[in-house]
Formats: sequence, C-alpha cells, structure tokens
Amino acid sequence: MMKKTSLTRRLTKVFGASVFLFLSAGGAAQASDNVPAAAQKTPLLFKGATLHTVSGESIANGNMLVDKGRIVALGSQFAIPANAKVIDVSGKHIYPGMIAANTVMGLAEVQSVRATLDYAEAGAINPNARALVAVNPDSELITTARANGVLATLSVPNSPAGLINGTSALIQLDGWTWEEMSVQSEVGLHISLPNLRFNPELFPAPFDARLEEIRKASAQRLKMLEEAFDSAIAYREARAQNDGTKIDVRWEAMLPAIAGKRLVFFHAQDVNQIRFALNFAKRYQLKAVIVGGADAPVLGDLLKQQQVPVIVTGIHKLPMRRGADYDAYYTVAAKLAQAGVQFCIARAGTDDDAPNERNLPYEAAVAATFGLDAKEALKAITLYPAQILGVADKLGSLESGKLANFFITNGDPLETTTQVEQVYIQGRAVDTSTKQSRLTEKYQQKYLQKAQP
Repeated sequence: MMKKTSLTRRLTKVFGASVFLFLSAGGAAQASDNVPAAAQKTPLLFKGATLHTVSGESIANGNMLVDKGRIVALGSQFAIPANAKVIDVSGKHIYPGMIAANTVMGLAEVQSVRATLDYAEAGAINPNARALVAVNPDSELITTARANGVLATLSVPNSPAGLINGTSALIQLDGWTWEEMSVQSEVGLHISLPNLRFNPELFPAPFDARLEEIRKASAQRLKMLEEAFDSAIAYREARAQNDGTKIDVRWEAMLPAIAGKRLVFFHAQDVNQIRFALNFAKRYQLKAVIVGGADAPVLGDLLKQQQVPVIVTGIHKLPMRRGADYDAYYTVAAKLAQAGVQFCIARAGTDDDAPNERNLPYEAAVAATFGLDAKEALKAITLYPAQILGVADKLGSLESGKLANFFITNGDPLETTTQVEQVYIQGRAVDTSTKQSRLTEKYQQKYLQKAQP
C-alpha cells in the first residue's frame, strides 16, 4: 500500500477511513492540468474575420470589439479604444459558443469510478437536488468539449431510477469553482417519464404476465408524479395561510415550477410519453419542454399550439421501432422545423455521452444532411438552445451586449475537418489543450527522438 500523505493522514484521523477511500478513488480521475483564464483586463479587437452572428447576416472581413467580458461592437464603423489589443484573425471565422442543452457534463467523469459520478440521487422524488453544486470544475471532459467550440452546457440530474430528478444548471466551461462557471444556477425541474410503450418483442415469453407487471409499475410511477405535484400545491397553500408551516425542502424546490416561473423538462421519447407530458403540463399550468422527442413530429401541431419546445436528443441513433425508416432520428429536427415547433439539438445526456459532447456540431451536421437548413442547424446548437433555456440575452449569438463567449476556426464547425484554433469565454483566452492533445505531443516527441541519429 502506498504511504498516505500527511494531509490524508490528518483527514482520515478527523473524518474516518471513508475520506481516504474517496481520495484514493479520485486518483483514478485526476484533475485537469488546464489553468482557468484570468478576467479580461484589456479591450480586444478581433480584426478581419468573418463574423457569423447567427442571429443575423454574417459579416465578411469584419471587426469585433470585446471589453470587460462582453461584446461591445461588430462591423467596421465603430470607435476603437486607444488601449485595445488588436488580434489579427484575417481569413478566419468567428462563431458564438455552442450550447449542449442536455448533458451530465461536470457531474460524471469515469464510469468505472463511482466516486466521480454525481448525477443521480437515491429515490424517485428529489426536486431539491441541484446540479450546480455537484459540478466538478476540474473535469477533463470539460476541456475536451470546449476545445471543439462547446462553451456552455446544461448540466442535468439524470437518475435512471428517478422520477423528479432535481434542477439543472447552465454553466460556461471555464472557471475555478462552480460559482464562477454558473450562467444560470437553476434552469428547470427535470422529470423522467416511465416507459409507456410496451413492445412484446422486447420481452421473453410468456409476455402477458410481464406486460401487466410493467404496466402497473408505469401507472404507479405516474400516480407518484401526480401526488408529488398535488403535495407541492397543498404545501404552497398551507404556507400562504400559515407562516409557521414546517418547511419541506422537496416541495419548496417545486414552488417556482408550479408557479410557472421555472421550466419543467419532461424527458420523453415516444408519442404516449409526449402526449402525457403535454396533458400534465396543461393540467398543472407548467412551462414545459420536451427532452428527447423522437416521436415529436407526430404531435407537431399540438406542440406548436401549446408552444412547447423540444430538445432533440441523440440524432446519431438507430430507429426506435423495427419497421421505421433508417433515418427516423436524423430527420426529427427537420420535421419539427417544418411544423413550426421551437427546437434545438443536443446529445443523449447519459454518462456514456459526457466524454463525447465535443461531437455536438456533428449531430447538427447530420440533421442538415437530412433536410434541415444549414443555417438552422447552426442555430440549433447556438441561438435556439439559448432561447429555450431563457439565456438568449447572454449567449447564443454574436451581438453587442452579450457575453464574449466565442471560438475562432479555419472553416465551418459542422465539418469534421475544421479546426478550432482559439476559444474565448467572457473575453478570456481559454487554454484549448486537452489530455488527448498533450499525449499526442508527448508521443510525437518519442518518434522524433528515435528518428534522430
């Protein structure tokens, strides 16, 4: 056994052996070597790039002034401060940072090390769980995502056994602490609906008994969901009538949602789940968002009528049904756009996907290949998620007054051959190196050295 450090010895003495086990497990997932950037102190003028504003027309050979962490001006006709540092990016392209709107980024690191997984709570009803306070600023996965232009994520509590999983947080991918990374500490309440699609082919015979068991379990969970909302409403009324009512942190956390002041995300893929979510939201007057939405185009008219947006997740997937077209998932975004439903594109949001959030632009690229307009595809991972999450005044496009969160490339970010060359978060130049790039450089040196006589 390795000798404990003096710090570990002191912690073990005070808190017990469990601390040593935690520190030992943490060794398998070391903190990122990247140092968060210092706050912007000098105005920056980016000169000569094509500015892809996303919200409007692109500006060829344009200039962009950034100061105090925000975009000040774009174009060519504006005053330039005398102390501005000029950065020549002629021939390059500047895009607003992409937003991953469904992920456990910062809450999951190494699947095989339980101590690094913090996206799920025990039990089914946990509305008081807050994703933000569990975010790990030192995650290696954060550096990988932002190196490809993903600069903000909606970190989501995502318990496989959960029903009401807690509130998500929108974070930007640079900072020493979760407080510094926070863009919006509590975005919405997340509900995972039970399976309402019962396919006999998924279960061994005899199916009848198993089917009845699954139906009962699903019905019981839906009843639990209704009871939770009814309890929160009763709690609100009791608190309004009597200030002395004992505080219940679970129902207290649900008050903004039932008051229509906070989004409620229903994780739902099939048509039965989506229809239930829409009816439930209407009954309790909730500001609903559908997350998943594989069958959302089937209910496009209803979604548009009730003004419920859809976060389309996991375009790179096989069809949900055996008889479906091979491109069933690929075309969901295009069909929603045609139906006039507000939408954005995200990844599946599991701990399997967290290491691959860097592939978000390629999800949008597939949607563009299968019917979605290319400009809409770019908006679907920048401006549209910002609008759905309620932060379009801060993120999602290159506009005066918004946070200076952007990246510089040598081409179209939806193309796999394009390189992200520089990244800025609130005007700070962010280190784009990753564990993978450092290992590449290391082993390149190995062969260069061996090639020398």
